[in-house]
Amino acid sequence: MSRADAPHPAGDDGEGRRRTTPIVPPQSIAGRTLALVVAIMTFLAGLTIGAVTMVDAAARAWQSDIGREVTIEVRPLDGVAIAGELDKAAALAQEFPGVGGARALTDAETRRLLEPWLGAGVDLAALPVPRLVVVTIDDPGAFDVAALAASVKREIRGGAVDDHAAWIDRLRAMAQSMVLAGLAVLALVLVALTLSVVFATRAAMAGNRHIIEVLHFCGAEDRFVAGQFQRHFLVLGVRGGAIGGGLAALVFAAASWWFRGSAGLPGADQIEGLAGAVEIGWQAYAGVAVLVVAVAGLTAATSRLAVRRSLAAIE
Repeated sequence: MSRADAPHPAGDDGEGRRRTTPIVPPQSIAGRTLALVVAIMTFLAGLTIGAVTMVDAAARAWQSDIGREVTIEVRPLDGVAIAGELDKAAALAQEFPGVGGARALTDAETRRLLEPWLGAGVDLAALPVPRLVVVTIDDPGAFDVAALAASVKREIRGGAVDDHAAWIDRLRAMAQSMVLAGLAVLALVLVALTLSVVFATRAAMAGNRHIIEVLHFCGAEDRFVAGQFQRHFLVLGVRGGAIGGGLAALVFAAASWWFRGSAGLPGADQIEGLAGAVEIGWQAYAGVAVLVVAVAGLTAATSRLAVRRSLAAIE
């Protein structure tokens, strides 16, 4: 039998290079289970990131829309022709710098605004309903709402200006609360993921304790053993993170497609009326990509630290 046909010793690839057998089996039930847990955690964290970015974008759009309009309210007074006061208020507002236009809402528009509360066919003349003039702002920097309010109070009988500042403050507070809640959920998911990796690492070390102890007492450095575990859990983290992040991105794409294709449907109209145009921008996808990288790094780093602490206890 020639030398080339002779069987190679264990750990030799036949060309003089030695193969390193991993301490932790690459395919095991525990490894597949951890990859599934990582995928689920990453998916939930990705959905949280999408929800946070969507709420933040919607809140910014709301604030921008509200901040570019002010309303002049004209209350009906005895002996005062309210139609004349509305026309005067619209003309007065258009004289101010930064104003793009001003117009009084028609009777039909006012009835539509009141219809959800008072029903159809409201008789505006029979109710002391304030009439509205919508002022559109083109240049917020040049517009002086205080000067407009003073002029309206002085020249328009029963007139007052509403700059929606209270609504903007409430909207900002609500959006910030929702974003903070989402970030708290994201932090809890990452903490749960870290604990899962710690437990999985300890279980893997317990299952291979005899091998680790032999290597340790034979002089193997701690960084070698820790590196073996780190590579194993890095692969699991990348695999699980990619699966979970990919599923989250698919959910984002499906949701965006549904909202674009459901325009005009009753349910979609209600959602748009409540939350505005629902859009999942590139920030959500970028956040999921960063999340996948962070999950892989967190999984590897956590396993390495857990192994180093356990090896220190053996000493």
